[in-house]
Order: sequence, then C-alpha cells, then structure tokens
Amino acid sequence: MTKLRDQLRLVVVTDRKKAAKPLAEVVAAALRGGATAVQLREKDLGARELMALARRIRELTAAEGALLIVNDRVDVALAVGADGVQLGWTSLTVSDGRRIAGPALIVGASTHDVAEVADAERGGADFVTFGPVFDTPSKRGILAKRGCRGLAAAVKSTALPVVALGGIRVERVADVRAAGACGVASVSRIMSSRDPEQRTRLFAEAWDAAGNSTESTVRSG
Repeated sequence: MTKLRDQLRLVVVTDRKKAAKPLAEVVAAALRGGATAVQLREKDLGARELMALARRIRELTAAEGALLIVNDRVDVALAVGADGVQLGWTSLTVSDGRRIAGPALIVGASTHDVAEVADAERGGADFVTFGPVFDTPSKRGILAKRGCRGLAAAVKSTALPVVALGGIRVERVADVRAAGACGVASVSRIMSSRDPEQRTRLFAEAWDAAGNSTESTVRSG
C-alpha cells in the first residue's frame, strides 16, 4: 500500500480536447516533469481508437516507471497491459470491475463523499479519487466543492489511498497534502499548458515541499 501511495502522488488525467499539443507529447512532457501516473480518460473514443492511444501511452509510462490507469474500460486496460482501471458513476461497479480484473489491475474509484468512499472500499477498490475539492468548471452546477475539510473527512474514513481532484492549483497543493491526501490529480492545468513539463514540475516541487514542511514540523514538535 505504501508503494501505491507513492505512485499516486501526481496523477495526470488526460483530455486531448484541452491539450495544447498532441496528447502523446503532453503526456511525455508531464512524465519528464515528474508525473507518477497517467489516467487515460478519453470517453468519446471507440474501442479501437482508445486501444491504439492506450498502447502509445503505455510505452511512455513504462519507459518512465509510471502507472497507466485506463478510465472505465477494463477490457482495454487488460489488453494493453495497463496497471489499473478507474471506475466512475457510469462505469461497472467496483465489485464487478474487481471481479473481471482479478489481481491483474489496480482498481480505482471516483468518489464524492464519505459514503461513496466506504462503498468503494467494500467493493474492493485499491484507491479512490475524491472531489471536487475546489471549484472547477467541469463540475460547476453538478457537484459542489468539498473543500479540504471534506477531503480530510474522506481520508480519515478509509484505509485506502485518497487522491485529491478538482480545481487544484500549485498553490493549493500544500493544503491538500496537509488534509491527508496521498497525491493530487490534474486535468486542465497540465493538459492546456503550453509547457506541460514545467507545469508538472511545479506541482511535483510543491508536493515535495509540503512533505518536507510537514516533516520539519513533526521533528520540531
């Protein structure tokens, strides 16, 4: 579990429609910048197109020792040798996804409150994403922001690693880490950046700095 927590500290979630450059270029740059996992989330692609893209992203993540997590499609994740699958509202249930994937895949679940976190843990999830922590256009009018208090409550409610998602800027990383998240996930901040490598590096540096600050506080206390 400790290794998985570390592997989830900086997750880049793809959206080729927001990408300032071809998606593979953005992902490669993000990995150079310190991304530890890539969630391939291209919901509008058919199976063949998604498979081809997943194979390319698998090559990139494997070269950097990063995780590849495929959104929703357990079949595609298994076929390309991905590390995991992310299941959301319209996906298979976590228990069904786990049944199909067996031990071959890490199973993540998208959650928005403590009850959903508990359901995911009972269903056999290996980790959860939680959000939206902050206001984000994609969820505006659909889900209210949960804030760092909501995130902290989710973390305290489960033994699973919790990745924070939604409206997370570099300057908010320290607050998210202080709330107990094992990592942060970013979509548009990295996808739409003209320099995704540098933007990712800023996230990675902020995460590391927040950890060093916490360790110093514990030692001094």
